Amino acid sequence: MTPAHPPLDNRASWTRLALALGLSLIGNAGMWATILILPDVQAEFGATRADASIPYTLTMVGFALGNFLIGKAVDRFGLALSLAASAVLMGAGYGAAFLAPNIALLSVAQFAIGFGSSASFGPLIADTSQWFLKRRGLAVAIAASGNYLSGAIWPLLLAGTLAADGWRAAYVILALACIFVMLPLTLTLRRKLPEAAMMTSDAAAAAKALTTGLSPRALTALLAVAGIGCCVAMSMPQVHIVAYCVDLGYGPAVGAEMLSLMLVGGVASRLVSGLMADKLGGVLTLLIGSTLQMLALFLYLPTTGLTSLYLVSMTFGLSQGGIVPSYAVIVREYLPAREAGARVGFVMMSTIIGMAIGGWLSGWIYDLTGSYQWAFLNGIAFNALNVALMVYILLRSRPRAPAMPAPA
Repeated sequence: MTPAHPPLDNRASWTRLALALGLSLIGNAGMWATILILPDVQAEFGATRADASIPYTLTMVGFALGNFLIGKAVDRFGLALSLAASAVLMGAGYGAAFLAPNIALLSVAQFAIGFGSSASFGPLIADTSQWFLKRRGLAVAIAASGNYLSGAIWPLLLAGTLAADGWRAAYVILALACIFVMLPLTLTLRRKLPEAAMMTSDAAAAAKALTTGLSPRALTALLAVAGIGCCVAMSMPQVHIVAYCVDLGYGPAVGAEMLSLMLVGGVASRLVSGLMADKLGGVLTLLIGSTLQMLALFLYLPTTGLTSLYLVSMTFGLSQGGIVPSYAVIVREYLPAREAGARVGFVMMSTIIGMAIGGWLSGWIYDLTGSYQWAFLNGIAFNALNVALMVYILLRSRPRAPAMPAPA
């Protein structure tokens, strides 16, 4: 018999979240490491900037695929085993990168690092969502913040090593962190969600899914398209802000500071959006964030002054940080808990694909027009697609009045 108070939102849930955040800080380093070493790799191998960027591209390809495939593995084998395998893969990847004699082999190693790193994003977020009901939005936001925090912390931790001993020594440190810190930590997450809690979560999702009239497959597909739309828009400032500042004559250091502002604002936005999702639901929270992101993109169009750009970049970060975690909340609100890993992973994969497409597309538009203005407008158009899809899902989710019986 199902207990009246299933073990969700309790001390075990919050302890698991804290451990998950610690794992996220280590595991997500794989997504940012290749950005840190790009100048050194270019100098060591005498490569062009485009060739030196190939390892990053392969990292993101692995990261995208891993979110979906490892998410499916989590549904079948559990989070602990999937994270443990990912920690070993990342450690081996860092080791292979340390020995890489050329960019081609470094790129292969980075693909493995990116694939393993993905376990600490979508799959870990999906598992976190299983352990919460009333505070699911906040819990998902905290777990997702590990990605941004990792990008902020590791550059500081590795700065001295990069300057004194080079990027290969930094990769040895990351390999050791994966094997001797991350791998043992995965053992703390072996506990599975109690069946009573799973049943309660499934029942809540099933009741809400009925209001939309959409099948799980159709809703997942809509969320995937929406994820591409919002992240094509999101990638314009995130990927090109440094180049944009260089074009305006402010230099790359200013652009890097604006990127940091976006990340800091993104962490704050994720936490606030998590609280909002617990009150308003994932769809409305995502709609608010996406609308604010679109408004921030509009603000970039007339802005060229230095102070104004700092303010707009902070505004952009505060608007967009909570968008991606909201997808995980929506999946858990409307779709079965037993498929959370695969479905959250698939939607997260679509957002990463959107970032990859958007980063390239903005550069292509710049090459074609000689300006980022049309690239911003392209982002706004894709953002509008995301807003339209969220409005559609929100309208279908409203309770419908029962049909009145025909008069006798």
